[in-house]
Amino acid sequence: MNNTEVVVIGAGQAGLAGAYHLRRTGFEPERDFVVLDHSPGPGGAWQFRWPSLTYGKVHGMHALPGMELTGADPARPSAEVIAAYFAAYERAFDLRVRRPVDVRAVREGEGGRLLVETSAGIWSTRALINATGTWDRPFWPRYPRQESFRGRQLHTAQYPGPEEFAGLRVVVVGGGASGTQHLLEIAPYAAATTWVTRRPPVFREGPFDEDAGRAAVALVEERVRRGLPPKSVVSVTGLPLNDAIRQGLADGVLDRQPMFDRITPEGVQWADGRRVRADVILWATGFRPAVDHLAPLKLREPGGGIRLEGTRTVADPRIHLVGYGPSASTIGANRAGRAAVRDIRRLLAEEQPVAA
Repeated sequence: MNNTEVVVIGAGQAGLAGAYHLRRTGFEPERDFVVLDHSPGPGGAWQFRWPSLTYGKVHGMHALPGMELTGADPARPSAEVIAAYFAAYERAFDLRVRRPVDVRAVREGEGGRLLVETSAGIWSTRALINATGTWDRPFWPRYPRQESFRGRQLHTAQYPGPEEFAGLRVVVVGGGASGTQHLLEIAPYAAATTWVTRRPPVFREGPFDEDAGRAAVALVEERVRRGLPPKSVVSVTGLPLNDAIRQGLADGVLDRQPMFDRITPEGVQWADGRRVRADVILWATGFRPAVDHLAPLKLREPGGGIRLEGTRTVADPRIHLVGYGPSASTIGANRAGRAAVRDIRRLLAEEQPVAA
């Protein structure tokens, strides 16, 4: 049994921000807190991004607290740039991340402590910062006769880059940033592309200023406060109408079709009988929060989500979710890490025994 004050699960942007603020406010790594990460190396989910997603294409990467990311080559894959940055950050602040460690479950322990069961043993802790993100839970919608499709189905999480689609007919499902990026990359290589979404995409003109950002985050935050599953911030901001998007619309690559009704062995079909033949269906349908390891604590509300006040779970004040819902952006994760540590310090101070 390993005893500590705080366990941080996940070493992406949110987890490292939390660890930084723990360190900065006097907590010692390995003695007072531990960071557990299941990935093979530094970089969070970024290390798994496809090679064609270069750093110059990354939208809104905000630096970690206390250390800027400077001089990055925009033509270099973002997976390499950000993995190197996170590795340098962990060294600079001596965060001593333990990896690869798989967290299997978090349960109630004795004396008001939590037990974190992992592939590397059990930690007993007084507080928990959960920063597990969404990358490990890609969302695959289900459609009639999906298993009959003779071609290949893959998710954004498995996207290999555009070259593998050369000469193929590709259906891309999803109206978010990943779906449009995939289409614009694949179109020059593929024999044909078809774009389908559940709802018509909303393209946003003009700059996305701080007021607009706060309004978008507030909409996501309201769902979380009500105990509903969070939506992504992008789902309420719309897609930025940049030069690449304008060209895609003009070329007909971003010619959105309504969602098909069934999948056939040869492709997809709509209720009116229209069919599109396909070799590949690429599901750019997003991700869900990776919080199954928290299930023993019964934090979910009847609406299916985990209700939060700030970053603190309403059902258990010892547990903070950072990078969840309204803080699922790089700048939001930084702020959430700081807020979680401030709350945890207050909680631990209140629990200290009073000397006689």
